[in-house]
Amino acid sequence: MYQLPDLHDLAPQWALKLKHSTPLDPIQAHLADLSQDQTIYPPQDQVFRALQLTPPEAVRVVLIGQDPYHGPNQANGLAFSVNPGQTLPPSLRNIFKELQSDLGGDLRQDGDLSDWASQGVLLLNQVLTVAQGQANSHQAIGWQAWTQDLVRVVNDFDRALIFLLWGKKAQALIPLIDQTKHQVIQSAHPSPLSAYRGFLGSRPFSQINQQLKASGEEPLAWG
Repeated sequence: MYQLPDLHDLAPQWALKLKHSTPLDPIQAHLADLSQDQTIYPPQDQVFRALQLTPPEAVRVVLIGQDPYHGPNQANGLAFSVNPGQTLPPSLRNIFKELQSDLGGDLRQDGDLSDWASQGVLLLNQVLTVAQGQANSHQAIGWQAWTQDLVRVVNDFDRALIFLLWGKKAQALIPLIDQTKHQVIQSAHPSPLSAYRGFLGSRPFSQINQQLKASGEEPLAWG
């Protein structure tokens, strides 16, 4: 049975902030049922990895994804990220293309984005699980309500953050974000279907670093 880990053990600071959020029990019940005939990604101990690697006090940027990659050994609990050594999915290849175009340097080959997470980029998918080979297959089991509550919690932080929203599904969260306090950077999604409609050339990485510098913070090492 696919069992969600205890958020209180993995990320106690987040658990405290989310104590009044949508309960996880119904999601767990769905996952227990689905796992009888599905392989579910990411591994159950990595579902909340974004919260583990980026505690509340460390968050500087919030990057919203859709749901985990659905191929074997790809998903690792971080939006847009894959495990070390995995072939880069098309969206991630486009992200790295834009990164090189924006900031220069070599084209990044390592698809594990845990280095971004450790610098304060909350890599949050709106849906935290998926069935093998079936994109968006868990979008109806309740994750969105829980992750929207998380976005509300982050929005209430008493410091200014940067929200990076790629594509219409991520941008649907804009009403939850106080833009008088936080900065929102948005563009088309980096997927092959839309990357040439406004993602490539959008220069999000330099925009974020310029904003961090303007706020007296260290820029992010994206490379």
